[in-house]
Amino acid sequence: MTLPLPTPGDDELALSTQLAALIRAEIAAQGPMPFSRFMERCLYAPGLGYYSAGRTKFGAAGDFVTAPELGPLFARCMASALAPVLRELGEDAEFCELGGGSGAFAEAVMLALDDAGNVPRRYRILEPSADLRERQRERLSVSLPAASFARVDWLDRPPEKAWRGVLFANEVIDALPATRFTLSEGEVFEEYVSIDAAGRFMRVDRPADALVSGAVRHLERDLGTSFADGYRSEILPQLPYWMQAVLGSLQAGLVLFVDYGYPRAEYYRPDRDDGSLVCHYRHRAHGDALWMPGLQDITAFVDFTALAEAGNQAGFAVAGYSSQAQFLIAAGLASHFEQASEKADAAECYRLAQQVKRLTLPGEMGEKFQVMSFVRGLSGAALLPGLVSIDRGFRL
Repeated sequence: MTLPLPTPGDDELALSTQLAALIRAEIAAQGPMPFSRFMERCLYAPGLGYYSAGRTKFGAAGDFVTAPELGPLFARCMASALAPVLRELGEDAEFCELGGGSGAFAEAVMLALDDAGNVPRRYRILEPSADLRERQRERLSVSLPAASFARVDWLDRPPEKAWRGVLFANEVIDALPATRFTLSEGEVFEEYVSIDAAGRFMRVDRPADALVSGAVRHLERDLGTSFADGYRSEILPQLPYWMQAVLGSLQAGLVLFVDYGYPRAEYYRPDRDDGSLVCHYRHRAHGDALWMPGLQDITAFVDFTALAEAGNQAGFAVAGYSSQAQFLIAAGLASHFEQASEKADAAECYRLAQQVKRLTLPGEMGEKFQVMSFVRGLSGAALLPGLVSIDRGFRL
């Protein structure tokens, strides 16, 4: 049974009303809006979108919890896994994090890399939200040693100059504006958002353009079957272009994506006929993306086969694909837990154990979240420990 959503406060209602009016005005002027555009406005409209306004988003006081918010074990495992890459690339190695969240990952991974003597020359956070950027800056200025904090800077667009190092993205692909498609009499339609007679947002389907139709037909060819009439799901036709923009300047290094999703054959199962769209508000998950624009996170699960294809098109090779649980265990989770427990009291040991459970159990993040890595210009010695033995690439 789905729990009822909490009632937003007056300030939240005012923000959502303002954003909804902005979206309605665009629809009135230009006609029905592609769902992908609606999702983009809801998440990223300057000053009003979910990630652009000043509300708390992460942790117990926000709407959802990410792996770095649980505690430092996740980031310490990542530091251990990525250290060989930084060592091979030498003193010019940089670290770029896409979407820094609260700054929890940057804090923990920089401290762990500092302890291991593998601090990158620069730690860059690509963060388009001015609000989140300031929150990250405030946190890291307090929690990091001055010398480490001096290495941190912020970007509002992907690096344009050639660089070498590591690019890390946790729960980024799921927040890219998704295109919703459906089939009718064998033809591809795209889902749009319009307004009904009462001024409420409503969904309508319109014939898909060549880009969306071609992307759906590619799925059908790869799957070896046609979608049934009425089947509805999500696709990211812009993903290859996005990957090229983000990865294009990385001359040599490793790219690591962590997100929830499936390989293509599981993503587009016949019984998953209404897609994977999910919204989060105050730790409640539901499927109504039209509810209260700007107040909730809107995401879609990741087609990891599409991610692999896009990485290959950008000039990178897939180095490995596994569940989050398998990856963290191979990256020394047990050792990091043991080291942290040695210095902890009973209460902290309990919290550490809860971190391990949330990160690895199948019913928590362990199987729901997947890890995919790409490489370019690295020797085999720099690849992540244990990744070959846990590679699930055959499922793609």
